Amino acid sequence: MMFKKKGLVAVALLMFVFMMGLIGCSSIETAIEGEVENVEIISITHELGEVAVKKNPGRVIVFDYATLDSLNQMDIEIIGLPKSNIPSYLNKYNDEKYQDVGTLFEPNFEKIYELQPDLILIAGRQRELYDDLSEIAPTVFLAIDNQDYINSFTSNLTILGEIFDKADFVKDEINKIETQIKEVSTQVEETNKNALIVMANDGALSVYGNNSRFNLIHKEFGFPAADENIEVSNHGQSISFEYILEVNPDIIFVIDRAAVTGGSNVAESVLDNDIVKMTNAYKNNAINYLSAHVWYVASGGIEGTKIMIEEIAAAIQ
Repeated sequence: MMFKKKGLVAVALLMFVFMMGLIGCSSIETAIEGEVENVEIISITHELGEVAVKKNPGRVIVFDYATLDSLNQMDIEIIGLPKSNIPSYLNKYNDEKYQDVGTLFEPNFEKIYELQPDLILIAGRQRELYDDLSEIAPTVFLAIDNQDYINSFTSNLTILGEIFDKADFVKDEINKIETQIKEVSTQVEETNKNALIVMANDGALSVYGNNSRFNLIHKEFGFPAADENIEVSNHGQSISFEYILEVNPDIIFVIDRAAVTGGSNVAESVLDNDIVKMTNAYKNNAINYLSAHVWYVASGGIEGTKIMIEEIAAAIQ
């Protein structure tokens, strides 16, 4: 009887040792996996706060098409994005392998939580949702400052370069873009022409001037505003056709909001009237229709900024 008890105790001890061995192996394997992954946590400071982020995160959700544009240029993969109104040059993200996580203004929080992201990247349209998204995963706010496009563009790319270990690539791209903008701005100065920025919204017209959301045209590219007294408003200053003739700009830049939101009246047909035809811009064939998805929805990305530069350069040829 005593032998049986001793035998049972010995068996129990052996099992205990065996189980501890398994636990020890699991811990070693985890440590090894961690070493292989080489997980590094970095601190990122942005406009809305400071956040600890995994370097080279594998599961990234993006709520800003400009940021998506830049990540695409860096060959960084993502797992989810809002799929409504994706710019044509980012069409690859319509693929089913990328999850739809809501809209630019209304995230699908349940889907985002289900995807368990390592990082969420947002911009101005999601500013008020920062705290809610931060409860799910580290969230970084990257927005373009209309009063200082280049510096905010540079800052955003620098942050992305730090997170995804693309600092050299970012530096090269920033240098190229700054050089191209300077070249175009020099040509703009030589033309000595002013410009009026018009948004067509399914038949309605509004204008934007200095310090507006399209201030890049005036500040960075250097076009004097055809009207120095345009009201600064997110939706622009409402105008009539008679206003355009009264201001009589040398160049008109048109952004067709209906092309993005799905309106029925395209900008070309709206501006094709006898009053507009009396302006200097029309007479000089200087009415330029800009890429609405870039200027209105996705300004601030690498490819988008290059498209902007090309369109402004083409307007002064």
